[in-house]
Amino acid sequence: MSKVQQDEILVSVCCITYNHQKYIAQALEGFLMQDTDFRYEIIIGEDHSTDETRAIIQKYASKYIDAIKVVSHSRNVGAIKNQLSVFEAAKGKYIAMCDGDDFWTDPLKLQKQVDFLESHPDYVICCHHTEVINDRDETIYLKEKPEALEFNYGDVLLGKREETRICSLMMRNLDEVKEIGKQGWYFKTHGSDTLLKLYAMASTGKKMYVLPQVMACYRLHTGGVWSMIDSRVRKKRMVSDFNLMVENFNYSASLKRELLKFYLRQYFLFDIRNLRLNGALTTIMNLL
Repeated sequence: MSKVQQDEILVSVCCITYNHQKYIAQALEGFLMQDTDFRYEIIIGEDHSTDETRAIIQKYASKYIDAIKVVSHSRNVGAIKNQLSVFEAAKGKYIAMCDGDDFWTDPLKLQKQVDFLESHPDYVICCHHTEVINDRDETIYLKEKPEALEFNYGDVLLGKREETRICSLMMRNLDEVKEIGKQGWYFKTHGSDTLLKLYAMASTGKKMYVLPQVMACYRLHTGGVWSMIDSRVRKKRMVSDFNLMVENFNYSASLKRELLKFYLRQYFLFDIRNLRLNGALTTIMNLL
């Protein structure tokens, strides 16, 4: 934990988990190993797991009473409601996110991200590069030469968000960003992290930055909510999220034209091949 235990919590580590008994200890160890000059808290949203996940978390929480807070649910509420519950409990100026099946690898991760956001007020989110591994801890993806990246609202609107996986994300804990929990459409999303990034940028007018360092591992496994689902189902969910974005976010006439081109290039043929003619027509009409 931090070297200087100040009264004020600067970072809230927010982790949601469900049936992650194989992985949650590694995630917690990554949180606890952070070397910072500020105080941070660890908030775990445990979504009524049916395996030993809750027992493992409670063991850690009993050992690190001052560091770990558990938000437990008496029934399974789903990832989005679980996420919003840990956001509500967060006291820090910044929120660092990581799901219970991923983990951090750099003890200076939080310090580096805080240092960046403290000195760059025009950014609302700071991410970093991640290594992608499988269930056997084998590397699936790792960028050979990580580079600094930055994205504005229009970039993310058009699908540009490389190296911004949720296990790398730190954002400012702002009321206007957390207003996303009051938006009915958010509960219909599938890739909710993408819409969260977009909403954070839209509501603040700020940008997103990616540090040129690998500081976490994102795990692909059969129990993953998003990573290992059938490709056709995933594409269908991506189309659904695209339509929610088109219907609920503001954009200029030029971005509208770019969104139409993006849809025609990425999703139109999928909709036609799957006999989603009305859906395709609705999307096109919304973008004309």
